[in-house]
Amino acid sequence: MIERVLEPGAELFSPARKIGELLTKEFKNDPHFYFFSPDETTSNKFDQVFEIEKRAWGSLAEEPWDLPESPNGRIVEMLSENVLFSVMTGHLANGERAMMGSYEAFYPIITAQLLQQMKFIQQSKRTPWRNPIPAVNLLSTSTCWRQDHNGFTHQSPALISQLLSIPSNLANCIFPIDDVAAEEAYHFMIDSTNVVNLTTFDKNERPRYIDSHHAKFEFENGGASIYDFASEPEPDFIFTACGDIVASEMIEAIKILKEDLPEIRIRFIYINALSYRGIGTTDNKLSKDKFMELFTADKPILANFHGYPETLENILENYTDRKRLRVHGFVEEGSTTTPFEMLRKNGASRYDLALDIAKVCKREDLASKYITLLTNNHLHAIKYGEDLIK
Repeated sequence: MIERVLEPGAELFSPARKIGELLTKEFKNDPHFYFFSPDETTSNKFDQVFEIEKRAWGSLAEEPWDLPESPNGRIVEMLSENVLFSVMTGHLANGERAMMGSYEAFYPIITAQLLQQMKFIQQSKRTPWRNPIPAVNLLSTSTCWRQDHNGFTHQSPALISQLLSIPSNLANCIFPIDDVAAEEAYHFMIDSTNVVNLTTFDKNERPRYIDSHHAKFEFENGGASIYDFASEPEPDFIFTACGDIVASEMIEAIKILKEDLPEIRIRFIYINALSYRGIGTTDNKLSKDKFMELFTADKPILANFHGYPETLENILENYTDRKRLRVHGFVEEGSTTTPFEMLRKNGASRYDLALDIAKVCKREDLASKYITLLTNNHLHAIKYGEDLIK
């Protein structure tokens, strides 16, 4: 348990590596646990599991370069998301737990199957003799924001929007901000029943911002919390983010604005979970009273979202007037490009966020400064294949 973070954001850790460690413990403790992945266990950095469990394989001779394989292996890899999902849900129907990991862009392949599973869960909950079904747990990494080498084909957060639109309220979309939050998300997922959990995070090293107590607090208190290290009392603006990479950009934007516009006061709120029409999980949504306490009744809200902006905007509209909202996110602009350029192309970078506030404050000098910085990074990235802004 991480009990204290001395300097939020100073140290880097991989959420995917943390999840791999927890999966390894799961294999040790539960002889019926299975992990499913369309040949991406290693590329998604869950490969610690191979230290104690083998890949299911029984048809061909092993080659020297193969990972550990066995006909009885509980790591099932096959380049067919549809087949893997079908096998996994059969395993869940037997009352045994499992997880599936994949690239974010390819999870929409199983959308129809997910919707059918949610219908099955909905009906089973109404059947008295049925035991609760272990959750469908999906680990979504290699996200749209970090597909530098694969490009536009590998950039899509579409499943998030689909799951959050289903009125049965049987899906949680979870966005751990760092490795500590990822551990708490894992425990939430593995203990869940009668629900679909989609947890989305970057596989690379990310800044660590919170401790275990804060991570647990976020889940128990409606999926949102104030980050004191990036906030001030009596704010003029509310900044909120949902998603690890876009949250880091927003924290950097706050640093920029505190230097360029020291007279404004900002409160930063992180949203770690969304469900149908609400912040938080299906059984623990943020109340409107709590929303007002966190977000105030009338201050402008600037948001940065991992997925499509309209998805978060539609949820926030259930709590407050849409006119308060300025929501950034993935707007279906992509390429094989650098990390900061992906953010710039979608208007979700630190300088795009700062630009919004400069315009509100009628600071044309700062607006011009931020536009120039964005343009310079774009030209540098095209010429050299790397970002000026890290």
